[in-house]
Amino acid sequence: MRERFYRLVTSILFITLVAMGLRFAFVFHQARLIPPEVLAALPFQNEAGNVAAALADAKGFCCLFRQPTGPTAWLAPVYPLVLAGVFKLFGTFTLASFYAAISLNCVFSSLACIPVYYSGKRIGGTALAALAAWLWAIFPAGIVMPFEWIWDTSLSALLAALLLFTTLRLSDSLNYRDATFYGLLWGIALLSNPALGALLPFFLGWLFYRGLSASTLRVSALLLVVSIIILTCLPWTVRNYLQFHRFIPLRSNFAYEFWSGNNEIFDEHSRALNRITRYEEVHLYNQTGETAFLREKWLRALNFVRTHPGLYLQLFGRRIIATWLGTETPWQDFVRTDSLFVRFLFLSNACTLLGIVPGLVRLRLSRSPYFFPVAAFPAIFPVTFYVAHTTLRHRHPSDPAIALILALAIVGTGVRHGLK
Repeated sequence: MRERFYRLVTSILFITLVAMGLRFAFVFHQARLIPPEVLAALPFQNEAGNVAAALADAKGFCCLFRQPTGPTAWLAPVYPLVLAGVFKLFGTFTLASFYAAISLNCVFSSLACIPVYYSGKRIGGTALAALAAWLWAIFPAGIVMPFEWIWDTSLSALLAALLLFTTLRLSDSLNYRDATFYGLLWGIALLSNPALGALLPFFLGWLFYRGLSASTLRVSALLLVVSIIILTCLPWTVRNYLQFHRFIPLRSNFAYEFWSGNNEIFDEHSRALNRITRYEEVHLYNQTGETAFLREKWLRALNFVRTHPGLYLQLFGRRIIATWLGTETPWQDFVRTDSLFVRFLFLSNACTLLGIVPGLVRLRLSRSPYFFPVAAFPAIFPVTFYVAHTTLRHRHPSDPAIALILALAIVGTGVRHGLK
């Protein structure tokens, strides 16, 4: 009986089904608290929903704010296209579309258990693999995010977990077939969430180093990976050039994100800007067009950083705190809130942060060859958001890898030969 129980709790199918059950249970619990007419409309009132509605209505990749403002490159194309397919099947801004989109998010998030499991198995064996997958199955953000954000967030978490596992697996050898698949996976990931591109040079560099150290390096295979990535992204890049007459490889909105986290509203001594409203920004976007709008934001953000270097460093530090703990003032917000659930999320974020260092230390001390790509998720992936603008949603694609790091903090890699 003990052997059967062990087989059950280490079964990736069982873990994935439990993960899916938890996510759907949270969805239906939360949905009961919100009027159906609100669920049918409010979750789609964002850029992804607006572009998807335009696509479903055969207007093209446009209308960022549900107004006829012309083509946009604000978003990468994959998730708006997925959401447009949902609208085509279930209607635009309907309750059925809400449940379909949320269900897809739950499936994406749950399936991330599989690459997390096999990454753990490669690093430390079955026990580590099962614990890592279980931690992701019950990871609070993994349960909450599919409901909270109809965006690429859950899809990005799955793609990030797949990139980690595939990178670890290909470190042994890289043939042309695997290189083609790996390049396609990276291309899809970049066209879903370009922020994942922060990991690309480090993963390719690590594969190059591993191949060189083991005398299995095939430079032509790595060049094939790069070529497939470029070819996968090229049609979208060409489309952007034809529409905007400038080079936009994946998406154009970084200037706005950079400005939104670095502007005069953060300077208590400035009277240049004391509030930012969505209405004013949308109105300005409509007046100037996307290219001019983003150029102005870029210049304003650069000027702010140049004239407020000390404040920028403070904001940078505050964004590091917000990325990992949820807000810039986690203790004050923990005390202030009267929601036990919100307090639980604060505690969960704190425990996650505290577990990362011992997990990485144990992996390093075990002399695992996989330390660098695992550590890249907490060390490298969030840096873009420290620079510009951050929320827990932005960090979320790295959370499956962080679940693996937490498992390493608990059991390390030494159990590989101890449990069978």
